[in-house]
Amino acid sequence: MKPKKMTYFKLFIIGLAISLTGSLYAQTNYEKGMEKAFALWEINAIEASQLFERIASAEPENWLPPYYAAETLILDGFSKLDNKNVLESQLNLAQTFLNDATAISKNNPEIMVMQALLYTVYVASDGMTYGMMYGGKVIALYNQAEKLAPNNPRVVLNKAGWEIGGASYFGQDIQPFCKDLERALELFATFKPESQFAPNWGKERAEELLKDCK
Repeated sequence: MKPKKMTYFKLFIIGLAISLTGSLYAQTNYEKGMEKAFALWEINAIEASQLFERIASAEPENWLPPYYAAETLILDGFSKLDNKNVLESQLNLAQTFLNDATAISKNNPEIMVMQALLYTVYVASDGMTYGMMYGGKVIALYNQAEKLAPNNPRVVLNKAGWEIGGASYFGQDIQPFCKDLERALELFATFKPESQFAPNWGKERAEELLKDCK
């Protein structure tokens, strides 16, 4: 059940561009750095991750820079599923960033979703090897995130996406999970991020998966 290459990345960037429109005003170094990193992400995910890492060093109490340092590598990993050595090195580094983010912000459902996506990349690269190893951890993370933030659209979306992928792989009916995608879209319609750079991605991904349902 391999996701389409770069799909998560492209849809994230679309949502990011919309959310940052109109933000060109007097900015702090942090804001300038973050916007530069997001712009760089469209060109080179690895370099963007390195910039997020530098921002994280300057913002040791902010979980967002290490979160994005990990996300750039994780989403880029979907395009490197056939390059095992490079992928493993990249995901190991992403795990380090997620560990840093978790140390700053414990029990954070956004970080849990990203951790689940990291495991999903492993499973997508080699289901026989990693399916049993990480499959249970993925659904456990989504269940935990759902308890903490039942109305977070990314939690609902990615849990449904994982369940749809599993149902498709085993030839089972995906329709029960399609209803969750509809709910995710309803939640996206009213969701407001906590800050300028807080996670706000996923609506376009939900729309794409829902089209597949129909």
